Amino acid sequence: MKVLEKIFLLFPCCSLAATLVTGVNETMNMEPGARSAALGSATMAVDGDYLGLVSNPYQLANARYLWASFSHTAYFEDSQYDFASVAIPLSLDQGLGISFARFGSDDIPYIREGDPLPEGNDYETLSIADWMFSATWGKRLFDRFELGVGFHLLYRDMDQTGFGFRGDAGLRYRILDDLYVSGLLKGWTSSASVWESGEFEYAAPDFYLAASYGLDVRYLYGKLGLYWQSAGVFRHEPRDLGFETDESRGEPLWKDPLDWLSGGRAGIEFAFDFGLSLRAGLSSFSTLESFTAGAGVVIAKFLRVDYAFESHPVLSPVHRVSVSISPYLFAHPPKPEPVRSAAPTSLLGAEKDEPEKAEAADVDEPPPQEDAPSAPVVEETSSDVHESSDEILETRPSGGIQWEE
Repeated sequence: MKVLEKIFLLFPCCSLAATLVTGVNETMNMEPGARSAALGSATMAVDGDYLGLVSNPYQLANARYLWASFSHTAYFEDSQYDFASVAIPLSLDQGLGISFARFGSDDIPYIREGDPLPEGNDYETLSIADWMFSATWGKRLFDRFELGVGFHLLYRDMDQTGFGFRGDAGLRYRILDDLYVSGLLKGWTSSASVWESGEFEYAAPDFYLAASYGLDVRYLYGKLGLYWQSAGVFRHEPRDLGFETDESRGEPLWKDPLDWLSGGRAGIEFAFDFGLSLRAGLSSFSTLESFTAGAGVVIAKFLRVDYAFESHPVLSPVHRVSVSISPYLFAHPPKPEPVRSAAPTSLLGAEKDEPEKAEAADVDEPPPQEDAPSAPVVEETSSDVHESSDEILETRPSGGIQWEE
């Protein structure tokens, strides 16, 4: 009952003594997936990385198979971040995602106040951790629009316990083939937390933009992908604290557009047809020391492994590994690709000559003349059709040859 009361208090409308702060429930913003991390953590723009469902729920609209994904990251001072997610297709155009994460440190030695110093390594130890549970849902609204919604819960076990909550909503739009833009309203319910002491904190909502573009490079036998994600549009982000600089950075778009652009992140990826992907990115345009890199390998149709290296101008580098497994593809062949109408070259969704074609179709053709001589019928000779024991070679109208089993 006490747990329910604490969760109920997470809504700002239900609390009278709330403090507006920055960085509430920051564990929810941590990047779990190695693929997105290698691309500068431009997670909103990356499709198919189901470890990034917290920031990219609308990708579930394209989920066709059940995927289970796991990642492990060793951070500074033996703190570790473990993340697991499951993407479940509900129908051809919608899916459900469930995620679970733990970020914390174990075996921390401590001495109770007033106790003598122990001899050797005979210390009492404790653990501190954040536990997160997330549920996301994505659906294709129209042929070119995809909606995503997510709800995230956080339980914090430190010197005092606390509960956190946040709701997100995002929309992705396909402008042209392989060109997408998306937006995410992070914390539309507000990002809030309540502590065991009764203190209530919350952060105002913010809006993020992202874009991605894919280009087939046939002479290199692969596909090039470009990804970009913006900083928060409305709120100040204290980026200067993370990079130890005397400059004041982190202004929103409406205050300083250039500073806002410098807070963005981007990545580039080349995926070869034989299953190898090479990646690089920047987690912040404000410094080249935020360089990221990585690679991914499709070992089998049901198994993918990704690795990411993340540098930091102040802290030590981070290595991240993630694995994705599809139980369905392990036991079944891939399904046929769904038929999706191609994105038009016009942003309005119609070609210029379509009205003319429609008008031409409405014009009645003149009836055939009864006295008109009929066209001669030419019978195929044996030289046009060649038979063998297994197949038939048949001449095509364009002059080519069609093999028919």
